[in-house]
Amino acid sequence: MKFLARPGSGINVSAMKKADVEEFFRRLQAQNPEPKGELNYINPYTLLVAVVLSAQATDVGVNKATGPLFKVVDTPEKMVALGEAKLKDYIKTIGLFNSKAKNVIKLSQILIDEHGSEVPADRDMLEKLPGVGRKTANVVLNIAFGQPTIAVDTHIFRVGNRTGLAPGKTPLEVEKKLEKAVPDAYRVHAHHWLILHGRYVCKARKPDCPACVVADLCRYKAKTTV
Repeated sequence: MKFLARPGSGINVSAMKKADVEEFFRRLQAQNPEPKGELNYINPYTLLVAVVLSAQATDVGVNKATGPLFKVVDTPEKMVALGEAKLKDYIKTIGLFNSKAKNVIKLSQILIDEHGSEVPADRDMLEKLPGVGRKTANVVLNIAFGQPTIAVDTHIFRVGNRTGLAPGKTPLEVEKKLEKAVPDAYRVHAHHWLILHGRYVCKARKPDCPACVVADLCRYKAKTTV
């Protein structure tokens, strides 16, 4: 996963002060006390499948495909029994569905053979599964197991840089800085607050600064006014 800084990303902004970071998350929490991810799932296994399918795809598009799929498949055994060809029929509206179908079948078999059909709550083990990178592993660990991981997608990468919350040139650099910067009290939900903020307020082309509850804390100089 490689992100390139785009104009307006604010990658050269100054880092936010510790007190401002605390206030930043306090406000996001006040606005949305229990943030949730937008991928639909039934259990840790279906969450893993949904996140693997969501690479370079929208959550809305993935949910449309997995709605019917998860009505018939909710375990690794059922997925392997379904088979790659039938899986493709369910997910053919999702980008890269051919390679994703192969990975889902392979990772399902590995879960059966090596993990007792359970999704491991361990990043290294998750990253050994086909189609699972650090971001996917972090999402699963956070949502399924409540671990305080932060999965840096394009939204978090942008918000981290633009606001000065965690300036960095790579997703891993932003992730590491967020791990240090985010106060412990906000770590479990930080991932969702930042994604939702980037998706609906701090948008890529035109951030909605007038509607932003943390605009005065943000280091981004080119704030919008309307």
